[in-house]
Amino acid sequence: MIAMETIEKLSREKLPKITVLAGEDLGQYSQAKEKFLKQIGFDSSDLTYSYFDMSETDYQDAELDLESMPFFADEKVVIFDHFADMTTAKKSYLDEKALKRLENYLQSPVETTRLVLMASGKLDGKRRLVKLLKRDALVLEANSLKDTELRTYFQKQAHQEGLTFDKGVFEELLVKSSFDFSDIQKNLAFLKGYKTEGNISSQDITEAIPKSLQDNIFDMTQLLLRGQIQDVRELVHDLRLQGEDEIKLIAVMLGQFRTYLQVKLLSAQGKSEQQIVSSLSDYLSRKVNPFQVRYAIRDSRHLSVAFLKTTIKTLVETDYQIKTGTLDKDYLLDLALLKIASNS
Repeated sequence: MIAMETIEKLSREKLPKITVLAGEDLGQYSQAKEKFLKQIGFDSSDLTYSYFDMSETDYQDAELDLESMPFFADEKVVIFDHFADMTTAKKSYLDEKALKRLENYLQSPVETTRLVLMASGKLDGKRRLVKLLKRDALVLEANSLKDTELRTYFQKQAHQEGLTFDKGVFEELLVKSSFDFSDIQKNLAFLKGYKTEGNISSQDITEAIPKSLQDNIFDMTQLLLRGQIQDVRELVHDLRLQGEDEIKLIAVMLGQFRTYLQVKLLSAQGKSEQQIVSSLSDYLSRKVNPFQVRYAIRDSRHLSVAFLKTTIKTLVETDYQIKTGTLDKDYLLDLALLKIASNS
């Protein structure tokens, strides 16, 4: 069960003596934290809750509240937020003596106190503190999820929101959101506000969800390949107005064309779509999304290996020229786009 699903079943009454919330997936962690505080009914004006930002609080002050008996109710909740001392982050707000006192507390917590430790980042399993927490606390980690976990969780959420999808459209939503927890959550909200009844169609995805930089670069690539230079210039102009710089645009384009070249070369070896996904995952040392590979195979079908190699070389050279200040960066990017269009 993922962290968000466990949190949805929590309440103040069900809180154990010690709870830990952490995670490397910052988008998911942020939402998990918000959901957790809501589930336990946190209210900063409620005196049965004590909140400490450990990046700004002297541990002695927090410790005094932690070990004192509740005054306004039978139990109280004490929250240590931004508690980086339990993560792999190179930060430490507690000195050795304070850390030792907290470890002693964890081994014999006050019966009437519910302690919550929260911090974004990966838990440092080498620390004695974390070993104690993993042994005795409820540990909720908002880490990156597998594609199947993301799919299952958001299918349930979409169902709860009354959203139904045409065949294949839910997968399109996941790809559109780059399989990112926070983006999927945000885009589901866009869809719910846009479509009040009926199934969500592919057209709804296009119309309701704002385009990402990757979407715009994909559109620009397609315009380039069709030789629609004026449309390309207008799109680049709009992206510049939105604050996107030339180096970032080139980086995204390079990623796109490299993927095209990789799937093209692997397809030429007779590899199936599944084998291409496996080969790229091994090469990149990360799980490659199969839908991204499927779309790359489709979009690169009419592109030659020679064209892709020339395009990548052009973009790499342009990136170097911009970074070394050879010429005006606007001019260099425009020149690179003209070269790519003329070769297509």
